[in-house]
Amino acid sequence: MKKLFCFILSVIMLTGIATGCSDDADKKPTVTINIKLPIIAVNDVIDSEVRNSYSFIEKVSADFCDKYEDANVTFNIKQYETGSEDKEIAGSFDTDEATDILFANYFDMSTYIYSGRVVPLDDMITSDMKDDIKPLFWDLSEVDGKTYMMPFFANQDTFCYNKDMFRKAGLGEFVSSEDVVQSWTLDEWEIILKKLRDYLPDTSYPMMMYAGSEDGAIHIMTLLRSHGCEVFDEEGYLNVNNPKGIEALSWIRQCDEKDYFPHNSETLVMLDNYSMFMNGQLGLYVLNSAYIPDMKDADFELGYVNFPSEDGKGYSNSYITGFEIFDNGDQDKLKICKDFIRFIYESDWLDYSAESIPISKKVSAKYSDELTDVQKYINNSDTSVTFTKNKPDWKGVRSTFCRFMQHLLYGDMSVEEIAERIDSECNERIEKGIGNATLHK
Repeated sequence: MKKLFCFILSVIMLTGIATGCSDDADKKPTVTINIKLPIIAVNDVIDSEVRNSYSFIEKVSADFCDKYEDANVTFNIKQYETGSEDKEIAGSFDTDEATDILFANYFDMSTYIYSGRVVPLDDMITSDMKDDIKPLFWDLSEVDGKTYMMPFFANQDTFCYNKDMFRKAGLGEFVSSEDVVQSWTLDEWEIILKKLRDYLPDTSYPMMMYAGSEDGAIHIMTLLRSHGCEVFDEEGYLNVNNPKGIEALSWIRQCDEKDYFPHNSETLVMLDNYSMFMNGQLGLYVLNSAYIPDMKDADFELGYVNFPSEDGKGYSNSYITGFEIFDNGDQDKLKICKDFIRFIYESDWLDYSAESIPISKKVSAKYSDELTDVQKYINNSDTSVTFTKNKPDWKGVRSTFCRFMQHLLYGDMSVEEIAERIDSECNERIEKGIGNATLHK
């Protein structure tokens, strides 16, 4: 009986030990990762079910959860309205809703780098990743030599124009028959704008203009480059108060005085101009490559042209969209977030960057036949200029800049005073931001 008891006890002990080992082996932490992103439209080159970035994040996160072995991961994905990013990101610090991963445009993301919450990503960037992405995009992702943002895809701003209107206005010689982004000299711009003004009725206008919100800042800054102004100095501060900047400001005011812009454009926003363009009331409008599918509903044929430049080669803006990781005091979450991003860049999920202009050289080559709608933008990438230097309080800089554009268009302040105050007050915002800034340690 005693032997039987010992045998049973041994079996129980062995079973317990085996079960315990099995429990330890199967026991994985359960972690919830908050991913936030704004509304970002994309093309459906790779996947007809993906027409926005939210759909992409849903799919890739589900695949990651199925394959990830170090933890049981749940992704809480939230898409927020444009304009509410500060509330969603900075406003959620130290709460259960705190953002772990942000997928957004760089000019919004860069501000948060200075909160001290955004972690450098250099330790997860492999040499293959580095080689696959152009140095320009890495430069745009860095602050003080560290990579805080991971580029995924790009969009590009150029002008688009109404080819039908141009032909009717006697401007057929400027209409290209090829699917390219054109460039015109400053003299040609003046010819085009004047002929359009002479042809169009009083309720229609040659080109867009909007300073009613900060959305107009980027495009007007690029117009300031038309006469050779670099807009920023080497340190990333505004530098408009110089002969070239004053000349460009004067040109914009003269265009307004000649009725090249919509009336009261100091109060208008982008959407106002978009409606006018689609209604045939504007000859030229700014188009982001992400919205090419939307423009296919236009009742007229579209042409594309760069922003004007002094040398006639033209300028465009490149908008980088990518990832950013926040440190919310949980090392397990940080590891998972980095593993998630590495998972995307080391798998076929990187192919989804072709839903816009891919930053990956290998993806661009792989899908060259499918990227016909954006190929002209890829070919035009050498004209792109930086419209932000990753300085803190970029949103405040844009808002301040647009306030002076309103004075420029309203005509109640001299261009010299406007140039001086743009530099002084925008740079004051930058300095104040730097004084309050903290980088992740």
